[in-house]
Amino acid sequence: MADKKADLAGPGIGNYEDLEKILPGDYTPLLNHKDTMKALYAVKSYIEENMCKELNLMMVQVPLIVDVNSGVNDYLDRDGSRTPIEFHISNDYDKNPIDAQVVQAATKWKRVALKQFDCGVGEGINTDMRAVRKDYFLDHDHSSYVDQWDWEKVMTAEQRNLEFLTDVVKRLWKVLKGAENLAIDMFPQLKKYPSLPDELKFIHAEEILEKYPDLPRKQRETAILQEYPAVFIYGIGWVLQDGYPHEMRAADYDDWVTETTSADGKPMHGLNGDILVWNHVTKRRHELTSMGIRVTKETLKQQLEITGQQDFLDLPYHKAILNDEIPLSIGGGIGQSRTYMALLRKAHLGEVSVTVWPQILKDMCAKKQIHVLE
Repeated sequence: MADKKADLAGPGIGNYEDLEKILPGDYTPLLNHKDTMKALYAVKSYIEENMCKELNLMMVQVPLIVDVNSGVNDYLDRDGSRTPIEFHISNDYDKNPIDAQVVQAATKWKRVALKQFDCGVGEGINTDMRAVRKDYFLDHDHSSYVDQWDWEKVMTAEQRNLEFLTDVVKRLWKVLKGAENLAIDMFPQLKKYPSLPDELKFIHAEEILEKYPDLPRKQRETAILQEYPAVFIYGIGWVLQDGYPHEMRAADYDDWVTETTSADGKPMHGLNGDILVWNHVTKRRHELTSMGIRVTKETLKQQLEITGQQDFLDLPYHKAILNDEIPLSIGGGIGQSRTYMALLRKAHLGEVSVTVWPQILKDMCAKKQIHVLE
């Protein structure tokens, strides 16, 4: 059980000795730096345009920094282990200062923004979001610099069910498959590795635990991806039968307490989930997106009580939910560099994203023909 608890501690492999063993030893990039950028921006344009078409979204500006007192920053989990970068803006000789945070994700900001951009039911927004997460272990698919398509869409109370969530996920998968086809048309050498499957396998976190009761979460995901190379896992955040959630999830955006039922009638929980695929280059599990139907005022209070964070209810964002001042919504974040990495058959995020890496990692990559951008 100790391994299961440790598996919830956060993203990243954890040490560079293990990472050196995990990074592929027979890797040759299929695209040079120039062609990588050509393919990357073609994929980026395709995904943004077609996400907007499929989900009726519009592209909007998104903050890089937010006021600490707003409560709209994303804390990523429920244990407070991944804190945002904070700084003081002394503005006007400290007569009108602001304490600000660098965004970790725009998850909560987007829901407020739906009202700001006057989105009606069935309408939504998409963003080209940039963030900094200082508490990640930096490996092949975790970086302190984060880029996401953070999107959000207004929905009705009647749509708060797995059927609606599933339909939205299928639409997003269609976009990702189309982007992969575009990249392969541009650079046929990408066919060296298997393509993404046409359809996702939808499965509950509780069902995966039933299949692999003794495995920690990441190992369970690895095992299910051997059966199905692309999955959407429902219900991430609720405590499962073994006493642990599939993964820690913040209490104030995704709804992970609502009772649902599986296709065969078993009681389940949660109106959220993740898309994971098998990465044939790294031979590892590869998460592309987290998303879900958002909390109502009732489920917000319930989840904050479970996590012992009722003090959040005094923050403006949380009060807006309690007072029905912002709409019901569904939303998520698709990792941009994670997506490019998968579609362009890369072994490391640094091949598609410019950021900081420790020298030990850069040296390790260079020995393995993994050429990170600087």
